[in-house]
Amino acid sequence: MTKIRFSVTEIWHLAVALVAISIAFSIVIVGVRDFKGFLNGVLLSCLTAGIGFLFHEISHKIIAQRYHCMAEFRADFTMLAIAIALSFTGFIFAAPGAVLISGQLRRDQNGKISLAGPLSNMIIAIIFLALGFFFSPMENIARFGFTINSWLAFFNLFPFQNFDGKKVYQWNKTIYFILLVISVVMVFVYFAIIAQKMV
Repeated sequence: MTKIRFSVTEIWHLAVALVAISIAFSIVIVGVRDFKGFLNGVLLSCLTAGIGFLFHEISHKIIAQRYHCMAEFRADFTMLAIAIALSFTGFIFAAPGAVLISGQLRRDQNGKISLAGPLSNMIIAIIFLALGFFFSPMENIARFGFTINSWLAFFNLFPFQNFDGKKVYQWNKTIYFILLVISVVMVFVYFAIIAQKMV
């Protein structure tokens, strides 16, 4: 089994991105007027959106390293600052950074590396959904965790520019459309079932 290697710089970049994402989501969820509520929002965001972000990026890294590539996450500090600034308008656009990969890759290997990110978000979303059904005290956390990870999977499957979806589509169109349909269904599950509980 390939050992996962992290540099001190990479850990720092992951930590900064995690904190920035959690702050941005907390601002949207609860605002900043109630400091205690804001801190609770940061914790909630870290346990849901933050976990989704970490597993997404680390999944890319793990598969890339299995193909004997150098792979390290680097935060985009400008985009993180923009994400926090936009959160004050009630809108989030998070492009926290990316795993930079160096090495020779075939198209199928590149596709599998890209697949790992959104697939990890789908798995996390399903875990949160199960937690919400079987552990009612965690229903609010589970609902948010399911929602944000479903959206992360769907968003990253866009087949454009540097999105994961483009590389998956170029590698295997059948797998791409299966994942896309699953991600769309998961998003609609939120609107059709979970959102009704909020009425």
